[in-house]
Amino acid sequence: MVYYFTSNTVSPAAFIYVGKDKVENEELIAHGFDEDIWFHVDNLSSAHIYVRLPENEDWENMNPDLLTDCAQLTKANSIEGNKKDNVTIVFTPWSNLKKDGSMAVGQVGFKDQRKVKRVHVPKRENPIVNRLNKTKVEKYPDLRQEKENRQKELRLRDRTSQQARQKEEARVAKERKEKAWQKDHAYDELFSEDNLAQSSNQDRGEDFLDDFF
Repeated sequence: MVYYFTSNTVSPAAFIYVGKDKVENEELIAHGFDEDIWFHVDNLSSAHIYVRLPENEDWENMNPDLLTDCAQLTKANSIEGNKKDNVTIVFTPWSNLKKDGSMAVGQVGFKDQRKVKRVHVPKRENPIVNRLNKTKVEKYPDLRQEKENRQKELRLRDRTSQQARQKEEARVAKERKEKAWQKDHAYDELFSEDNLAQSSNQDRGEDFLDDFF
């Protein structure tokens, strides 16, 4: 089971999601999207919270209100962290998560510590948490299938883009070739046999010079 929340602090609205337990977290870790940003309370046990950003949006410059929503929801979903003030929330792109066989269920590391950011949460903001909880929906998604569908979509988009690029390159090459041919043959008509004959004195009558007298 996955819990989904909606944040209307941005337009279009962003959806935030969290696994029900550590087993579900394993599925989320395995089948995340590149647009997903992972949140966790630093040095404390907590749920794994994800937000899916619009494609190509810079995660390091996330909308401050959306970041606050994610941080508050992460704090609220930590048994120990929810009771404390001044907790730190860590977040990083899903693609920066590292998982190997030596790690416990639900445990993750980071591929690059430089891509891990932190945000300080002084205290729980009940109006924010309550607003998000009102949007909570339980679903049973096939995360593996969703990931496969996403990958197919991206492959199709890349193939379509490549074909369009190749078509444009062929058009430009043809246009350049035609311009080069026109440049090379610009005087062909001027020096055609008919034009040369008209400008030649060889085939003119004996009295052609009369016009000059």
